[in-house]
Amino acid sequence: MTAKQRIVVLYGGRADEHPISCISAAGVLKAIDRERFEPIPVGITREGLWLVGGEDPRGWDLGGEHLPEVTVSAEARPVLLDIARGADGFYAGSHAELLARVSAVSDSPVVSFAGAEVPDDQRQALTSLGHIDAAFPVLHGPFGEDGTVQGLLEMMGVPYVGCGVFASAACMDKHFTKILLQAAGIPVAPGITVDARTLAGGESIEASGDELVGLVREAGLRYPVFVKPSRAGSSFGVVKVESENAKDLAQALFEASRHDWRVLIEEGIAAREIECAVFDPVEGQEPQTAWPGEIVLDKPADDAFYDFDSKYMDSAASHVEVPAKLPEETLQAVRQTAARAFQAVDGRGLSRVDCFVLPDGQVMVNEINTMPGFTPISMYPKAWEATGLPYSRLITQLIDGVLS
Repeated sequence: MTAKQRIVVLYGGRADEHPISCISAAGVLKAIDRERFEPIPVGITREGLWLVGGEDPRGWDLGGEHLPEVTVSAEARPVLLDIARGADGFYAGSHAELLARVSAVSDSPVVSFAGAEVPDDQRQALTSLGHIDAAFPVLHGPFGEDGTVQGLLEMMGVPYVGCGVFASAACMDKHFTKILLQAAGIPVAPGITVDARTLAGGESIEASGDELVGLVREAGLRYPVFVKPSRAGSSFGVVKVESENAKDLAQALFEASRHDWRVLIEEGIAAREIECAVFDPVEGQEPQTAWPGEIVLDKPADDAFYDFDSKYMDSAASHVEVPAKLPEETLQAVRQTAARAFQAVDGRGLSRVDCFVLPDGQVMVNEINTMPGFTPISMYPKAWEATGLPYSRLITQLIDGVLS
């Protein structure tokens, strides 16, 4: 019998999207082919501590009283990495000893203990997690989807599902995503980028309102505008400003700056937001695209947009339509644009390209998510299922792509 391949599934993390990552991991762990793969769930707490043996993510959903979270339970064991040993460098130890040792040795849970850095008696407390064949970092947002974990896995020589360091970093930052797309001749929404730390000469954010009004006017942006953090996801910190109002702009900037000092102010586009799943498991091959889908708000208000609650917390707020109800030539234009955008940022493995489709059929790219959600109501798996690729087989092909 062929030995199962060990796949580390990383989830949780330090970003705002922590609970969404937990639910995404629950979906992956339920659907992964356990005849071929031995998944090793590694949770990352909000503080950045890597753990095994904690609460089973497969029992999590978004219907409970509290959002799921990776915590240090009594059964959890800290994970330490010996970077020098590469794919054989994943270790765990006793609950008490390793928690204390991680605090004593480093502020980071990622510790290389090659050589004499760790005494022999502490080294003996470690248990190898075995040879790791690949990793599936089901992480959203900063410290997971932004190239940091990808760089760590690259240094260890561990194959991993998803985009590489450059694409992950570039697409995490909406400002630089737009620069790359514009350079490739792909239309994006008009907008400006501001530094919340330096507006109004470093005074309070409220004092920056008049300056923001001037910047928006100078750029020729029309209202409404969306004020959003450059490096965040799942609609965190996104505020819609309906008209020219210094106080409203300042308050929107304050909300966005809670997530990132770099803030985008983009002109609201009178368009439908259409999402296209891109799949490229084997590096060097042409990317494949699913039928584009649309999130349809079932309880729209005059000022509604697709925020965090309507995405994840209220199942009655919206539903997914795949393919979106658009002419076939428009759907094909979205697919072509999504593939071009994926290639423009040097994408790999998978991404979800979110587009605007204007009334005249023009397609703009809004953003690129290099690790799209895998929750039960997420667009990415639904789009591929509608295109003929079931969820379990999708996961298998993604893993096989990095093992080949």
